[in-house]
Amino acid sequence: MAGVELLERPLINIVNLIWSFDRASEQVYLLLVKRASDPYKNRWALPETFMRTKESADQAALRLVKEKIGLELASFHTEQLATFTNPKRTKKERAISLAYMTFLPEMPTLRAGYGASEVRWFRFGYQAEKYCLVSGQKLFWASQAQTEQAYYDQPLASGQAHLAFDHEWIFQVAATRIKNKLDYQPNILLILGNTFTLKEARSVYAPFLMTTLKQIDNSNFKKTHGHLLKDVGIATAGRPGRPPRLYRLKLE
Repeated sequence: MAGVELLERPLINIVNLIWSFDRASEQVYLLLVKRASDPYKNRWALPETFMRTKESADQAALRLVKEKIGLELASFHTEQLATFTNPKRTKKERAISLAYMTFLPEMPTLRAGYGASEVRWFRFGYQAEKYCLVSGQKLFWASQAQTEQAYYDQPLASGQAHLAFDHEWIFQVAATRIKNKLDYQPNILLILGNTFTLKEARSVYAPFLMTTLKQIDNSNFKKTHGHLLKDVGIATAGRPGRPPRLYRLKLE
């Protein structure tokens, strides 16, 4: 069409939000990497890679998990989140990001892979009704913009650390998506592995609902969400007190 500038060659970037759960602390975690080169050298970011010519986006998302933390996962552990195409998301060559979420059933020992100088688990939580990621003294906030365009149009808040690129917005979209699916498709429970207790499930729900474990009643939770779970019996003895019942997520 005359007068219309076509976008012929955007870079296709794969971003993967890798979630997991630490049973010792009963906390949800998200993986971040420190970038080893420009742009945004030494800034923390979500793991990412460029899609290769002979692979699908789904394959690239799983490859990213293998390259960053050395795990080969089945495809059901990963789901597509959204596509991010705003022209303002990159400063130079136009790049489109396909974002995925991966639910790790274990927290392996981390080793920084290609493009990263450090890799670390950040505890997922909330403060002042905002989602955040915490590791030691490092704190990153999810974006509080109400719309995608509002995020890209507003200046970044000064006086606080920021994730690279538009990863604060992607993090916000991911956390909100998980929260909105808790009542009908809580795939986030895959981070608990093959079996888990109701208490562990409630521990996963709590930060996304911006509440505490104690505020989610066990009996009510079983009534409202039991249809999403399969009862697989009683846990093997090995802890004091009455052994809890174990459950498994019903996959569609």
